[in-house]
Order: sequence, then structure tokens, then C-alpha cells
Amino acid sequence: MTSIAFLNGSFALGEQIVSGQTLLVSRGTIEAIGPDLAIPAHYDRYDLSGDILSPGFVDIQVNGGGGALFNDAPTVETIATIAKAHAKFGTTSLLPTLISDDLDKVAQAIAAVDAAIEAGVPGILGIHLEGPFLNASRKGVHDASKFKVLDQNAIELLTSLKRGKTLITLAPETAPPGAIAELVRRGAVVFAGHTEASYEQIIAAEAEGLRGFTHIFNAMSQLSSRAPGVVGAALSSPNSFSGLIADGVHVHAANLALVARLLGPQRTILVSDAMPTLGSDQDWFELKGEKIFARGLTCYTPDGVLAGSNLSMHDALGVMMQQTGIQLAEVLQMASHAPALAMGLEVQLGQLVVGAQADFVQLDAHANLVKVWQNGRQL
Repeated sequence: MTSIAFLNGSFALGEQIVSGQTLLVSRGTIEAIGPDLAIPAHYDRYDLSGDILSPGFVDIQVNGGGGALFNDAPTVETIATIAKAHAKFGTTSLLPTLISDDLDKVAQAIAAVDAAIEAGVPGILGIHLEGPFLNASRKGVHDASKFKVLDQNAIELLTSLKRGKTLITLAPETAPPGAIAELVRRGAVVFAGHTEASYEQIIAAEAEGLRGFTHIFNAMSQLSSRAPGVVGAALSSPNSFSGLIADGVHVHAANLALVARLLGPQRTILVSDAMPTLGSDQDWFELKGEKIFARGLTCYTPDGVLAGSNLSMHDALGVMMQQTGIQLAEVLQMASHAPALAMGLEVQLGQLVVGAQADFVQLDAHANLVKVWQNGRQL
């Protein structure tokens, strides 16, 4: 594998973009970073020409891309198609996301992700199971007929992935006492979503190990004067993470800024919630027999219900900066370090530090995407 020295640019290091550094990559990992590094003679030199090198984007909510929907065909081929489509936009790591479905489809999806990781499909971190343990009153575009009760057999299925990480979105108020704690004990990361939970129910769930919130503000109980709801619990939590769909439609600009200000760049997670239209020529797809249409960066049912997005992580980066005024360095953390941290992968991903995987995006001075590297290889 090629050894590379990246020089003559700036590097996204935490909340700062720093110049005057050199970064060395060998065998697909970062070997060294710092000023005045000696560059071994056998290293290829890559001149950034003043551009910015950032960690590659980490997307923990990806329903589809490249014309493929994970639910339609949970196979290694589908996963590879989705990952390839997103990589073009700077997403070097992702969780294929299964929308609420029958438990046999859940089992197929878990087996497919296991096989994809074993086969070395680039960028696959594990799986995100968004349902089917949700609240029908906040179903969104999910099919409520697929919703199930979380019992011991379901817990064993949800935590059966052998390789990679498992993120589970559930409605805490529908889970039996102790169920979240058991999922966490078995290694899952649990987020609340599609939920009508009270503030008090969320606090109880956090005591069991609830780690975050799926697409905050969307499909959850809202903040009001005497009932803080899920949104109030998320915004006041000292430790939890919140996924944020920054497509300019799902969440108002003022609320994008509010989440970022209260949680900070290390707990605000940009997610795409992308559907098959992303990275394809098509402007519609079918979900459970219903046509879903992409308009701009957002997807809708024929009657106007939000149904995921046509958003890339690079698009989300631009929307956050344009609508909130937050600087590039902090938004880059939301697209890389924060999701890696939420999944317990911060040592390998989301930071330009020694030993981390050599997944990078190169951005120009206007944050336009120039090039992408995955595992030390330019795509």
C-alpha cells in the first residue's frame, strides 16, 4: 500500500484548522502529523495546494443511495452500492439503516452486514436498526403494521451482529424496564426515536444507557412549558448525542443553531437519512409500494409527509454553515468526530491523529469537495 505525505495545506484538527503541518500515511493509517516532519524518501508527496484535509465523513443513518434501498434487498451487493454512492460525496464510513420491517428482514439485514464486513466492503461500520420497536403515534413514514414488542427473543436478534457496531433506534416508552440496559450490556448503542416519551421516561432510559436521539425534533414529543418531552430531554442532557438532518427542511435554521450551541460540535451529529435517489439519476423510488419523490435535498410522500432525504453529508455541511453561521472546523466535527464518538469508534475514525484510519476529504477554501481518500487510497 502506498505511503503518502500530505503537505502544503491545512488540517482540520478538532475545533481548529491548522496550517504548517505535514501528515504521513502508511498502510492505510496515519503514521505521523506535525510541523517540520522528515519525509522518508520512498513516500509519495501529495501537494494540497492550500486546501484543507479533514477526516472523512461518518454517517450513522443511511437508508439508501445509488438507486438502492437497504430494505428492498438486504444483501452485500446492496450495501456495496449504497457505500460507493455515498463515498463520492465524502462519506467514508457509514451504517446501512433498516427502516421498520418484519423480524425475518431484520435477520437478513444483520447477516448481510456481517457478510459485507467480512468481505471487506469499504466503509461499513455495522448496522442501524431504526425500528420496528417504535411508537405508532410518531411513526413518520414507517409502516406501523411492522411495529413489534421488544421481548427477549427480539433483544437476542438485535444484538446478533458478529462484526461491527449495532445502533438501535427505539421508543423508550414501549420498551420493558431493563430492556435498554440489556441491549447496552450486549454491546448495542441505543438511541431514542419515533417516540412519544415524556421527559421523565427519557431520564429513566438514560439511566439504563440510552446514548442519544435519532433525528432530533423529527418524530418525537416536543418541548413545551410544562412537558419538556424528548426534545427537552435531548437538549438538556449533559452527555447524550443528537442526530440532525440538516437539509433545510426537516429542522428550522434556528433549531439547527440551537442544537449545535447547546450540545456543541462533539455531541451534534450530522446525518443524511439518505434514500436511494442520492447518487443516482432517479428522482423517485418506492417504499412499501408507495412512490416517494425527491425535491431538492428532501424526500416526500405524495401527500407531503417527509420521507428521508436526498442529502449527502457534504450537502449537510454546507446547509449548517449557510443557515447557522457556524464555522467550518466545528461543522466538520459534527460530520466526523461526533458520530465516531457516539459509536465508540473515535480512536479509529473522525480525527486526524496517529493510528487513525486514513479516511480523508480534501476541501477548498469555499468548502467545495475536491477529493476523497478511503483507507489511504484516493477514490
